[in-house]
Amino acid sequence: MNADKTLFNNHLPPLAERVRPKTIKEFYGQEHLTKENKIINQILKSGKIFSLILWGPPGTGKTTIAKIISKNIESTFFQLSAISSGVKQIREIISKAKNNLELGKKSTIFIDEIHRFSKNQQDSLLQSVEDGTITLIGATTENPSFEIIAPLLSRCRIITLKSLDINSLKKILTQAIKSDLVLLRKEIKIETDARTLLFQSSGGDARKMLNTFEISINLIGINKTLTKEILLEAIQSKTIIYDKKGDYHYDTISAFIKSVRGSDPDAAIYWLAVMIEGGEKPEFIARRLIILSSEDIGTADPQALVIATSGFQAVHLIGLPEAALILSQVTIYLSCAPKSNSNYKAINKAIETIKNTGTPSVPLHLRNTVNDLNKKMNYGKGYLYPHNNKNHFVKENYFPEKNTHQFFYPTEQGYETWIKKRLTTLWDNRFKNE
Repeated sequence: MNADKTLFNNHLPPLAERVRPKTIKEFYGQEHLTKENKIINQILKSGKIFSLILWGPPGTGKTTIAKIISKNIESTFFQLSAISSGVKQIREIISKAKNNLELGKKSTIFIDEIHRFSKNQQDSLLQSVEDGTITLIGATTENPSFEIIAPLLSRCRIITLKSLDINSLKKILTQAIKSDLVLLRKEIKIETDARTLLFQSSGGDARKMLNTFEISINLIGINKTLTKEILLEAIQSKTIIYDKKGDYHYDTISAFIKSVRGSDPDAAIYWLAVMIEGGEKPEFIARRLIILSSEDIGTADPQALVIATSGFQAVHLIGLPEAALILSQVTIYLSCAPKSNSNYKAINKAIETIKNTGTPSVPLHLRNTVNDLNKKMNYGKGYLYPHNNKNHFVKENYFPEKNTHQFFYPTEQGYETWIKKRLTTLWDNRFKNE
């Protein structure tokens, strides 16, 4: 009998799957989506669905929300995983959806990890989503703007999920212990330190928390008490060092970028090595370095953007393993470059000003004169051509009307020192508000 029980338990689905919520009342976390009058709640109440992309870290409820929606909408529901499915399976579902449409029935397809679909695979969905043959629900851990083709993305509503907070994780664990028959039979006790460590080590990922908990349960002896030591052993026994889809993916790229920003080339190279060894896409790393070169270095070293962009192109052409050398070179250069976020602050401040004040018309003297009608309307009249003057500069207001603003404040970093001196020389009161 005991052997039969062991065999049965070994063939059970993972704990995270066994306790997956089946209704929105059992679902914890993502209150910004599930509360009264919020978007998921409204979908469930109305029973009507539109194409959407669920974007968020792993273990935050994307698949669960899709399955809960499937039971509440007036639509035939199909499910695919981008890992194991291709264009053939998509076409089969579209064919069934067309038959449903002729019978007056709607069809919805859920594609987990849709970012893994190639451009051609995503293209195969486009027409059916466009003409309403199917409604698409996609789930992704990657930024849809980078991983989903623009035509498909424009036809979907992006819904963002957040990492689960500790309060939500507590509720999920409590619900799991109460609802799972296997755990109920074991009557497990959890020490306070172990419970705290379990929540902290999950990184806001409910599936990771439940998987770790299940491993630790299998390590418990006859005392049936989960201690911190047992939980640490369970955490260490996990074989995944770097999960490209998991929270460690986000944590590692964050540590990498902060090391470069903090001018520590050694730490930056360390985290770069972690990502490369973990199988991270080199283009993803190179893309983040381009952003950093403008956001955190900017005009303190204009060459940084050139090098980062060239690095991306080289990485794309060469590929791994040699691309690691290119990424290393770019990382070290950017780490050692002078830092300034004046460029970042300038554009954000300008955008904020535009949002608050609107966009007035362009002054006549700054408008382009392309024909006689423009000249009669005084387009370009009074414009002072800088190259006709000493130092190729005239003191002119290029803002609308008599408004002036200062958005760019050069620092005393690298090339910006020269920029500041240059602007101060040309326009004495340029920095009067510093």
